[in-house]
Amino acid sequence: MFSSPIVLFWFRRDLRVEDNHGLFKALSSGYPVLPVFVFDENILSKLSAADRRVAFINESIKQINTRLHAFNSMVLTRFGKPENVIKKLLTEFKVVSVYANEDYEPYGIQRDRLIEKMLESYGISLQLFKDHVIAEVGSVLKPDGTPYVVFTPFSKKWKEMYPNPGSDFFDSGTLLKNVLPIGEIPAISLQEFGFIKVNSGVQPFDIGIDRIKLYEETRNFPALEATSMIGPHLRFGTISVRACARQAVKYSMSWLNELIWREFFMHILFHFPHVVYQAFRPEYDRIEWRNNESEFEKWCRGETGYPMVDAGMRQLNQTGFLHNRVRMVTASFLCKHLLIDWRWGEAYFAEKLNDFELSSNNGNWQWAAGSGCDAAPYFRIFNPAEQQKKFDPHGRYIQKWIPEIKSLQFPVPIVEHAFARERCLKTYKKALQNL
Repeated sequence: MFSSPIVLFWFRRDLRVEDNHGLFKALSSGYPVLPVFVFDENILSKLSAADRRVAFINESIKQINTRLHAFNSMVLTRFGKPENVIKKLLTEFKVVSVYANEDYEPYGIQRDRLIEKMLESYGISLQLFKDHVIAEVGSVLKPDGTPYVVFTPFSKKWKEMYPNPGSDFFDSGTLLKNVLPIGEIPAISLQEFGFIKVNSGVQPFDIGIDRIKLYEETRNFPALEATSMIGPHLRFGTISVRACARQAVKYSMSWLNELIWREFFMHILFHFPHVVYQAFRPEYDRIEWRNNESEFEKWCRGETGYPMVDAGMRQLNQTGFLHNRVRMVTASFLCKHLLIDWRWGEAYFAEKLNDFELSSNNGNWQWAAGSGCDAAPYFRIFNPAEQQKKFDPHGRYIQKWIPEIKSLQFPVPIVEHAFARERCLKTYKKALQNL
């Protein structure tokens, strides 16, 4: 056991050393800092053996270690239930405090309460800091103190509150000399726990001036590959959301609004946790979904006969990425053309998306189904063919992901659009007719 007092910094959704709020506070505490990451058994046990996100976490920790090696240190990685891992670390090190950044999802909140209670029994504090958002979850409220459930007034209030003390730059990178020198400790091998070594496929992000300035103009055209690719990096914190907001405020209100949408859905999940399993608007739970399993499998494989839908699903399956415009088209098709419960699609995206984040995934699926807060009205039904004409007019995106598009191998449409539209309208009307 190390005899000198130290603090732990627990990396979670903040896998970077630059502009990391909690890490900055830990490194400023006056104690040596032991960086720790826990491969959470509660989460990993539900993932496939070749999950790309586990690979991305591994890649990101290696990048952090590259910085820490200069100080004869590294991120100590462990596998197990977080409370057990941290309790064991208390027997190996003289820990006076544990620092981490806030996690606002239901599981994260429950986990942190459990850890905090356990640490209190040892006389040790858990100190949490706002890092993953600009506006503290629960802080953007109406004048009467209730949460906003419509995006536009939420975003207006958010912008009025910006900048705030939490939007500062935290210069954690210059304080790394304060990490605990533990030398080289063998890194955890996830193969021991059933995972296969894969490449995450996560692309580098680009929030350069030119990319952000052109965002509004190019954002809806998937063939251009003109988005920032920021999703997984925000999800796992390999970039600071504060850096993104500073760039957005300077160069693109449209891109800033996307960052605010992300926080809006986090606030919704925090205030209305029932949305994880139920419709935000309970009357939408009365919809009689068809839930045809064969049709769902065709949607998953990208074999519906609708090129925009199928190209999107194939891109998702092969890369873990899906362009935002195409996400809307594929989600709307599942819910409204096939009348399959949005929760089925949400779960599939949760399994496949490199940037899966519960609040955004849930919020966007409920938006597509019409059941969420500030959702598209149920009678707004995307025509996939028209979406293709408008946003992939030359068919470059379609041809990239469906090489057989002009051959007889490409399937006929699974359902005719006009028929599906009328069926959807009747089904929704029946569920909502008594309102």
